[in-house]
Amino acid sequence: MTQVFWFSPLVLTLLQSQWLVIITPGTVLSFQAPVQLRHETVRNRWNIGTTTRTLGPATTSFKATADDGPAPANHPYEYDMAVIGAGPVGVQAAIMAASQAKKKVVLIDAPRASGQLMNEKNNEDLSIGGPTGLFSKALRDAAKRIKVPTLRGMNLREDSIWNEITGSCVELASYNARDMKRQLEYAGVTLVEGYAKFSDNGGTHCLTITPTGPNAMGIHTITTDKVLIATGSRPFRPTNIPFDGTRVFDSDSINGLNFLPKSLVITGSGIVAIEFAKIFSNLGCNDVTLLIRDNSPKHALMKIGLDKDIAATLVADLIRSGIKIERGCEVGAIEVPSFGATAANKNLNFIVPLKINLKSKGGVDNRSENLVQEVKCDAYIAAVGRIPNTEKLNLEAAGIEVDSYGGIVVDSQLRAKGAADGNVYGAGDVLGRPFLASTGVAQGVATVKNMFGLSVSPDRDSCDDSKELCGVEDELLSNAAACDPTSLAANPFAFPVGVWSSPEAAYYGLSVAQAKDMGIEAGEGIALYAECLRGLVFSPDGLLKLVYQKSTGRVVGVHICGDDACELIHYGMELVKTRRTITDVVNSLYSAVTYHEMYRIAAQSCMDPKAARKGRAAAGRALAERRRNAKL
Repeated sequence: MTQVFWFSPLVLTLLQSQWLVIITPGTVLSFQAPVQLRHETVRNRWNIGTTTRTLGPATTSFKATADDGPAPANHPYEYDMAVIGAGPVGVQAAIMAASQAKKKVVLIDAPRASGQLMNEKNNEDLSIGGPTGLFSKALRDAAKRIKVPTLRGMNLREDSIWNEITGSCVELASYNARDMKRQLEYAGVTLVEGYAKFSDNGGTHCLTITPTGPNAMGIHTITTDKVLIATGSRPFRPTNIPFDGTRVFDSDSINGLNFLPKSLVITGSGIVAIEFAKIFSNLGCNDVTLLIRDNSPKHALMKIGLDKDIAATLVADLIRSGIKIERGCEVGAIEVPSFGATAANKNLNFIVPLKINLKSKGGVDNRSENLVQEVKCDAYIAAVGRIPNTEKLNLEAAGIEVDSYGGIVVDSQLRAKGAADGNVYGAGDVLGRPFLASTGVAQGVATVKNMFGLSVSPDRDSCDDSKELCGVEDELLSNAAACDPTSLAANPFAFPVGVWSSPEAAYYGLSVAQAKDMGIEAGEGIALYAECLRGLVFSPDGLLKLVYQKSTGRVVGVHICGDDACELIHYGMELVKTRRTITDVVNSLYSAVTYHEMYRIAAQSCMDPKAARKGRAAAGRALAERRRNAKL
């Protein structure tokens, strides 16, 4: 039986029996077809979509890529892997499983499960593949480019100004969402929109999906061999706060803000609270107040891991920006005006303010009379932490263990405890702290490797007994790749931390205090942004600190506060991981007029602290004089 085939203009390689045949565009090929041909699907990289070609009496498939298709399944389920949650963790894990492990993967996305990052005009999910803080990052970028005081000076309407700001955010988020969808489609991942949970009948191979969206119909189920839970986290909501998504928000629902407030109150002393305080201050909100439980904002920042000098720099910048800080207090009650009262004042360009009653730390109603008892504002944000987003997954029916916060309990392989078949894994915020997108993605990658036995590259930072310098910090560095929650919490070398405030802050490795607690005698060297040419000209406020081991000169920590800190930290991380010394840093050549020159200045400060202090003092005086002259 001879068959003649006409192939579309693609270059395909066909291995038939023992012949290797190269088929060029427009080639007509004749050969003997086997009696039985296997049915499978084909994914065309140039014309994305699953296609099956019917060739005579049987179906033959050709994959129009250089890679092989999904590997044959050795289980009876519909999918090799189901990923619940389409944030950065779920998307990257799904892409890796489909493209590298060659598995049939379904990604289940519930756009409105957490936050409100939607384009309501076309019902587009803007959060797919994006971190929880995508909106705040977009808003921060808009604050840099859009000068609200200038627009107000042009007598533009407030709603027009806010539309310009939010339009910019939607555009940025939309670019990211569409790119994520392209990557998923390119990798061959099936994307399903809906709420997923484990079946009420028990077991961990069957998921029930309730579709969402305008055309949603019915409830259906899918079966899968492996399950990755990556549903992220949601803000913790104190029960005494009347959240309404209109004027009283948490750190996710603030995405739905539909006006630019002229006054704002934020509860929280962590990274998210500081980010939003600076963002709205830069957007022209002239009355921003932070409510913190601690009596010292510096100490509050040190509790979340910031170095003392970095914390002091951030607090000084908050004060310099006109942001007020109420210490040792918390919200007692919030009086929200009626809609009618607010609407009646719209024509007067005036919003009836919220009234927030303050109590002492611990909720005790004994705040000193000489302290602020009540604050008024247009809008309020509670940024007081996050909790794993697992309550609607029906984990109890699947037998999966959770902690007191709802976080999934996993072993060192990130496998969920309690799942009878050991086929459920967790990654990202569902496991609890540190609630960072970067560590979550690393966990997602690790789960795919653990699920399907992908090879793991050896750790180039390992330390063995033959080396002279192998201390406790070496052991931690050697285990820095471990990304289970226990390892992440215990290892200061596990990941870098970035604070997307303005100015930015970032750190990696040890502070001097942490080094002392570990029995390491450490010193530190500081470089001011004003000491390097680029910093002096463009962004003089900020500092870079190197922490080093005195006995060896090795850099064991890097701490930065200033412009581009979240980018600069990665070079510092490499210095620590590759065990570079301050001498290495001093002898390195850096491009002129770059912030990286501060690394050399800080290293020189480690070698000659007395001269460095004089240099910083001179730079500080020169900067103060420059600012005085600018005001004249």
